[in-house]
Amino acid sequence: MRRRILMRAMAFAMVCGMAGCGDATPEPEPSPNGAEAAPPPERVVERIYERSFAFVAELGDSLLLVPWIMNHQARPDSVLRNVAGWLSRGGTWEPFYRERWSTPATRSPERILPYGTLSIVVRDGDLVDGLVYQDGPRSLEIVMGEVLAAWVGPGGETFDLLEGAAYLSEERIDGTVVEVSRSWTPSEQPAGDWAFLVSGDSARVVMAGNVEHGVDTEPVYRVWAQRGAQDLVWPEVEVDWSERQAFPPARRDVPTTWSISSPDGTLSGTLRSVTSEMEAGEASGPLLPVLALVEVEGVLEARGSAIPVRGILVHQRR
Repeated sequence: MRRRILMRAMAFAMVCGMAGCGDATPEPEPSPNGAEAAPPPERVVERIYERSFAFVAELGDSLLLVPWIMNHQARPDSVLRNVAGWLSRGGTWEPFYRERWSTPATRSPERILPYGTLSIVVRDGDLVDGLVYQDGPRSLEIVMGEVLAAWVGPGGETFDLLEGAAYLSEERIDGTVVEVSRSWTPSEQPAGDWAFLVSGDSARVVMAGNVEHGVDTEPVYRVWAQRGAQDLVWPEVEVDWSERQAFPPARRDVPTTWSISSPDGTLSGTLRSVTSEMEAGEASGPLLPVLALVEVEGVLEARGSAIPVRGILVHQRR
């Protein structure tokens, strides 16, 4: 645990260095119902926070995937919270949690709060050590362990790679967790797609786009990889949609095959969809938001080595 707190503190220090953070302000005391007291109005900044987790475990020829997608929108007088969880096992997706609620304005709108059938296990330093879903006899727990890597992007976004385990009722399954933390203002382009890939115990890869596909500026991806004791990074990677399919509910196309290449030629590869869970959101225009959770597999050529990978890719058009 000490190692995890230290690495998070180092990552936070790097973000503060880039963003010019000032002195820390004491947190307000929680109110009796679990929501925090509202901060002074001048401290409220409208901003969208993504705080998501994805657990990946290899089970022979198949994967167990448990993504939690959490988005918090800070408003002048409240925080709108949207949280959903899915379970994919053997290629079958099951949405098991979805809640949307509001809490009073707070100085820490990115903080995860329990609600309904979701409980949070938190340790010192406001670190999330567990996500627990309990609905009668049905239970699913994701437990986070030691930090394997902590990566910070140029915009202050963080990607923590953690040892992890899933408990499905009484069954324990060991795997790996990625924790994603990003934010942007309503006037900025939303952050782009991200993926978490594994290759047995030999490699773990995270890639993330700086903006969504289909906007004025094409996204630039950043790729981090852990191979043994090595941490590798590619600061600029192009990810193209080689193939796509129509998703009529949102009146959009969604990708099914991705081509990956770095300008220096040290990273290339292809990912293809194995199974997916897609849903359309609500909007007033003809094109609706879309969220696609995609189980992917493929091969990456990384600095002369071929690495077979599989995992989860999260595609969104907001």
